[in-house]
Amino acid sequence: MKIALLGYGRMGKAIEEIALERGHEIVIRKDVDPIDVDLSLADAAIDFSHPAAAFDNIKDCIDSNVAVVSGTTGWLDRFDEIKSYCEAHDGAFIYASNFSIGVNLFFNLNAHLAKMMEQIKGYDVAMEEIHHVHKLDAPSGTAISLANDILENSEKKQWNIETADSDDLFIKVKREGEVPGTHSVSYTSAIDAIEIKHTAFNRTGFALGAVVAAEWLHGKKGVFNMKDVLSL
Repeated sequence: MKIALLGYGRMGKAIEEIALERGHEIVIRKDVDPIDVDLSLADAAIDFSHPAAAFDNIKDCIDSNVAVVSGTTGWLDRFDEIKSYCEAHDGAFIYASNFSIGVNLFFNLNAHLAKMMEQIKGYDVAMEEIHHVHKLDAPSGTAISLANDILENSEKKQWNIETADSDDLFIKVKREGEVPGTHSVSYTSAIDAIEIKHTAFNRTGFALGAVVAAEWLHGKKGVFNMKDVLSL
């Protein structure tokens, strides 16, 4: 498969390594600065670009009839717009806040636990996410995905990252060193605590999941997510 990399930072380079190992060819490498590229040279595109560039990158892929996988966060206020555009133009698109297979299993575990805890009184839920100091958005897209599943199954109406002294779901955000990503969810009562946690050791899991998603999407039409890819 011929792949276009839209965003050639740390993740783009990690994706390139995995893609080449799996027998694919990288035909386009587009970094942050705008450059004219012929996307039609690619069978699929993988976008890990800047939040300000993601929408246009995805739209350009749809216009070029190229299946596109995006893991860029920080632009999701326009997700419904690009979803409608993809459907109207018979495109192929997958967005995930995190492509790691382990994290997607963690998403399912978090949702299942939230549904169970909704029936139990006396526990307060909170979250923590830790990432490297280069990460632009806070909280992470992964943390927001986890939070949304909790909010659907609790009395809390919204999340916040400012203070734990409120009725909101508090997400503690840390930016430290070169941490690839750690996310934890805890339920605490007066007598005990329950915690689930996912820790990434490097970017390999994210890169592998993105390439697997591109392989799965190739030849399909529609808007999908990692649950579709992994049959979860």
